[in-house]
Amino acid sequence: MGNCLSCFKAPAATPQTSDSMSSTKDKDDVQRPEEVQRLTPLSTVDTQLNGNSKPVAEKPSRTLCSLLPGSLGREKDVSEVKINNLFEAYKEPNRDVILADGIEKLCSDLDLSPDEFKVLILAWRLNAEQMCQFTRVEFVSGCKEMHVDSIKGIQQRLPDIAAEVNKDPELFKDLYRFTFRFGLDVSRGQRILPSDMAICLWKLVFTGKEPLILVRWLNFLESHPHVRGIPRDTWNMFLNFAETVGDDLSSYDDTEAWPSLFDDFVEYENDAANQNVSKDRIDNIIIKERS
Repeated sequence: MGNCLSCFKAPAATPQTSDSMSSTKDKDDVQRPEEVQRLTPLSTVDTQLNGNSKPVAEKPSRTLCSLLPGSLGREKDVSEVKINNLFEAYKEPNRDVILADGIEKLCSDLDLSPDEFKVLILAWRLNAEQMCQFTRVEFVSGCKEMHVDSIKGIQQRLPDIAAEVNKDPELFKDLYRFTFRFGLDVSRGQRILPSDMAICLWKLVFTGKEPLILVRWLNFLESHPHVRGIPRDTWNMFLNFAETVGDDLSSYDDTEAWPSLFDDFVEYENDAANQNVSKDRIDNIIIKERS
């Protein structure tokens, strides 16, 4: 399946059966209120050789989505039955997966274009494993993470998550790195992002948060067709590069361990700047001679 901008991928979340999740939830609901339960470490039993046992505190585990606004206290409002019914409305007739047509219909119902930033946010929160498809496990677990079980619920949550991502550098970094994985065609075993796809994804992921150097960087890639792919380290380090060099490239240090493509870009920009200076000087000389 080829690349498309209507779907995304990321490492799949560990699937849990509904029975095990339900039994754990029922047990813990008796022990403590739900909000306290999620923020308080559970205890495990460390069996000793003499047959006695003692509780050993585990480190608290909080998902990335639990750090987003409005994430506390919503679990009881979410119906897994409704989420599964929502999935059924978009999945393939003979396959338990939402493919490109279903995703396009989902985007339409959400009043979104498939290439919008919010759709990237949605795929990120669903932890989509592969481009152009959402599995049932991804969809159900992702909606539960976002605490939504309806189209209206998704519509209300996406703007909140998008706003928080643009405010929080760590959340944005996670989304940014996810976006590289999104662009790879896993069916072909791709490990390097094609340049045309990288350009589209840089424009998409930096929606509302565009670095000063982005336009010049993309122009450089478009004017150098021999640059056919972007490796993962180049993609990841561009975020640091854009924050470091600013707009005029004056703070760029070529002795640091930057990818060679950044060296080529800075050299290209400096050459262009020098050519402009030389042209201005020639124009000034001509003007003076004529006057």
